[in-house]
Amino acid sequence: MAHFAQLDENNIVTNVIYVEDKDITTPQAWWDPFKIFTGKESEEVGISFCRYLYNDPDSKWVQTCPDNTFRGVHAGIGMTYMTGVKTLGVASTDIFIEQQPFPSAIILPDHPFWTTPIDRPFFTREQWEDNKIWTWDEDVYNEDTNNPKVLGWVLTQRNPPDIPRSEWTEYDENDCSECQSTDLIDW
Repeated sequence: MAHFAQLDENNIVTNVIYVEDKDITTPQAWWDPFKIFTGKESEEVGISFCRYLYNDPDSKWVQTCPDNTFRGVHAGIGMTYMTGVKTLGVASTDIFIEQQPFPSAIILPDHPFWTTPIDRPFFTREQWEDNKIWTWDEDVYNEDTNNPKVLGWVLTQRNPPDIPRSEWTEYDENDCSECQSTDLIDW
C-alpha cells in the first residue's frame, strides 16, 4: 500500500491517504513479460490517481513512506514538505518535517528533525535532584553577541509534581520506565 500527502500552496500537508499498489503501477507491456521496464510502481501514476480520486487535476501530491525509508519521516497533517535540504547524508533531498518550532531551529545533516543550534548542556545529578531542567530560550539566543553564539539554554525550575517530594520513589538508573525526562539526562 502506498501513502500520498496532499499539499497546499505553502507545501503544508493537508491530507494523507493510502492507495492500493495496483493503483500506482504502470501498465505492463505485452513485450515485457518479466516486468523489467513496465508494470512497476510509480509516484507519477499515484499522483495522477490521487488527482482523479479527488477530482482536482491541479492538486499537489507527494508520496510518503510509513517506514521513513525516504523523505525523512512519514507525512502528517500540518507538516511541511521541504525540498533541497542537506540532510540524511546527501547534499540535497526533499523531506517532510514538523513546523519549525522557533526561528533559530536548524536541521542537522544526519537526521530530518529540527534541533537547537547549540547543544543542550549536560545535567548534573544536583540539578536533577533540585528539579531543574534545561529549556531553550530564543530571546537569550538572539541577544547573544558572541560569534559563534554560545547562549540559548537556560536552567529553570521544573513544574513540581502533584505529590510531595518526600513521597517520591528513589531514582533507579536501571529502570527508567517511569522517568518522563530520561532523554534530557546525561549522567
